[in-house]
Amino acid sequence: MEKFLLFSMFFLILTKLVPAANIPAIFTFGDSIFDAGNNHFNKNCTVQADFQPYGRNFFHYPTGRFTNGRTVADFVCELLGIDLQKPYLEVEMQVRNGSSKSYPANGINFASAGSGVLSETNGNLGVTPIRAQLQQFEELVKLEKIDKKIIQEAFFLFESGSNDIFQYFIPFDTPKLDVDAFVKAMVTEVEHLIGRIYVLGARRIAIFSVGPVGCVPARVLLGASIDGCYEEVNQMVKKYNLGLEGLVNQISKRFPKAIGVYGATYDIVKLFIASPKHYGLSNTSNACCGEGALGGMAQCGTGQYTVCENPNEFLFWDFFHPSEHAYKLITKAFWGGKQSRIRPFNLKTLANITSTP
Repeated sequence: MEKFLLFSMFFLILTKLVPAANIPAIFTFGDSIFDAGNNHFNKNCTVQADFQPYGRNFFHYPTGRFTNGRTVADFVCELLGIDLQKPYLEVEMQVRNGSSKSYPANGINFASAGSGVLSETNGNLGVTPIRAQLQQFEELVKLEKIDKKIIQEAFFLFESGSNDIFQYFIPFDTPKLDVDAFVKAMVTEVEHLIGRIYVLGARRIAIFSVGPVGCVPARVLLGASIDGCYEEVNQMVKKYNLGLEGLVNQISKRFPKAIGVYGATYDIVKLFIASPKHYGLSNTSNACCGEGALGGMAQCGTGQYTVCENPNEFLFWDFFHPSEHAYKLITKAFWGGKQSRIRPFNLKTLANITSTP
């Protein structure tokens, strides 16, 4: 208790409260959980969600998001009162063809569906891995295309790793590293990202853990049972998430004036599965849109897919991704949740503190 009070007093000395509206932008890095359409503008990429019925329940057309509506990044924007971020590749195209004279002041989404923390993950599918996303951001900063003050005041959101882990368990594709070495390599890549974005000006950094990948409907593609989660996959996810939280715990110590928070996505989703009715869910196993066992045998919108009538009652929209309703619930936990959901404090608090000069 005494240590907590000392930390609180020290923290208050270093920070001051500001309106949440003073968060002008979000810069997002990650995979399909965050992708707002980058892959759509990458014609060399085969991982796509730019077709029906993706986007049908909010945008009413496919945007490239791998869900039926908005993602966590979108909901955070709404809570901050800023416009949704455009995908980096769309912004690049608009600047080059002259339809836009400058880069947006509300941030940019660099996330690429199918990508991994490790560059080799799904590299044959034309995705943009984390290192390449970082290079895209770095180039804009070096060319002074983004105001430095905006960068220092912005949220930096990161979520990636599920594709690396899922691919690790694909049958007949023998991993080169054991689980611990593989996880260590992943965490090292995230550590590199945090260090680089800090040097480039990032001060508010939110690292979101990977959810229970072993519970997604696509687990049937790994030969898993339809009657329960693939726990071996989830154990690897937990190891990776522990590494991520360890990195977050070091941010304020290693990087002066930077603040890091860890969003416990895994634990939040597990609560949905344990008590679905409490969260307005009636189905936490099947994909609302998909084909075959659990709707996990093929991507939504392909093959002989079917779509449920009540997507808001489903945890999963397709064979790998949450529904818009699930994303909204996760965002609520991140925005105003207690430390079992996000720590050391939530996004609302992060939005209302800034380092003193």
